[in-house]
This record gives sequence, C-alpha cells and structure tokens, in this order.
Amino acid sequence: MSEGVHAGEPRRVGFYAGTFDPVTTGHLDVIERAARLVDRLVIGVAENPGKNPLMPLAERVECVENELPAIAARTGGELKVVSFNSLLVEAVKLHGASLIFRGLRVLTDFDYEIQMSGVNRRLDSSIETVFLMASERTQFISSRLVKEIASYGGVVSEFVTPYTQERLLARLKARAAG
Repeated sequence: MSEGVHAGEPRRVGFYAGTFDPVTTGHLDVIERAARLVDRLVIGVAENPGKNPLMPLAERVECVENELPAIAARTGGELKVVSFNSLLVEAVKLHGASLIFRGLRVLTDFDYEIQMSGVNRRLDSSIETVFLMASERTQFISSRLVKEIASYGGVVSEFVTPYTQERLLARLKARAAG
C-alpha cells in the first residue's frame, strides 16, 4: 500500500496509454511524473494496428515493463503494464482508473488531445484527463522520429533506453532482410 493511503480509503488510479512503438525517454518521463500523482498507474499499450507498428504488441509491452522497476523505485508508486484493443475509456474503466494521463509536446499535440479529451468526457464523464507538458529535454522526441532516425543508421541512444534500442534495431534489421 502506498504511503498516505489507509485501509478503506479510495486509491487514485491513473491510466497512461500509447502505442509505444518504441517507448521513448519522453514516454518514460511522463510515466514517472504521472506515477508521482497517483497511488497506482496503469500503462496501457494499445494494439493499434491502424498505425502499422514496427514492433509486435508483446514486444512493446515487454519494452515498457523492462523500464518500470527503476521508475517504481524512484517514485514508490505501483505500476502495471497492460495491453488493450478497445476504446480508451473502456480500458480505463476495466482497470479501475479515473484519470487519463496524456503527454503534450507541441501545439499540434494539444489540438488532437483536446479533441480526444472531449470525446472521452462524453463517453464517460467520471473520467478526467490530465495533461502533462513534456520536459524540455524530451519535448521534441516522438516514436515516429526515433524509428526514422534508426532506419537510416542514426544514433537513437539519447531517445530510447539500451534495452529498447536493441529491440528496435533488431526489428529494423529483420525488416530490411525480409
């Protein structure tokens, strides 16, 4: 049980969702900051076949899971990774969350996220969306750019962890060979 939460008290549960193809240091920054605001943070890895992910769902889940022990040690929070293939609000409810965390990097993120927030609010008015601004050191990082840089042989070690980098480069190599 988290500090400050007593038996019988409601726990604040948050949900942070993404495709995480691959999970970046920007995502990890949001996860760590969100974890400090709730008793339990569920990280939802969306199947999202429409985005044509490079990494299979199980591998994306594994990459996120690999990073959580260090974050949990720093935050003291309870963290859990799940995969989902449903409306976000349905996944949020399924896991007992009442907050959706979203990271914002640039103005175009805001335009999209405010629309999604409004739709999610209409679908379930009991779920709140919390926007966390990307930190200065991560605001320019996106999974799409990381994949593009890596596909041209560029160095991505500043944008992903070593574990994720290894997985990403292996996927790109397999794609080029196949």
